Amino acid sequence: MDKIIVLDFGGQYCHLIARRIRDLGVYSEILPCNTSQEELLKISDLKGMIFSGGAASVYDADSPKCAKEILDLGIPILGVCYGHQLIAFLQGGEVASGQAGEYGLTELNIKKESFLLAGLRNIEQVWMNHKDIVKNLTAAYSVVAETRDSA
Repeated sequence: MDKIIVLDFGGQYCHLIARRIRDLGVYSEILPCNTSQEELLKISDLKGMIFSGGAASVYDADSPKCAKEILDLGIPILGVCYGHQLIAFLQGGEVASGQAGEYGLTELNIKKESFLLAGLRNIEQVWMNHKDIVKNLTAAYSVVAETRDSA
């Protein structure tokens, strides 16, 4: 059975994310963000992970983190808000405080085709709750979608 793991970085929607995955007929499980690479490698049929959002900044001394080697498991990883910022930070990208935080409904602009976003319209309404933004990605990544204040 295919499995998706949701790593919990303290976001209030972690359980909702896992539930929506299950609604799609895929097994999902929530694990703490400090789950080791070794523990994840023991999970049979692991097809991907989602790093949840959270209230912290990647620069906070006590912010939740995961081991960087988790990014080398060879499976797709989706970062949501803080999770996305953490992936960029761990890979050497630049994360900065945004000029204006985003809270509430906003528009997600799909910039490039991606299997992850297949079937979505070019503009989607999404819920946002964060202040930090990813300013620069490393060469290993490209922007496929962005919100107004993320550019």
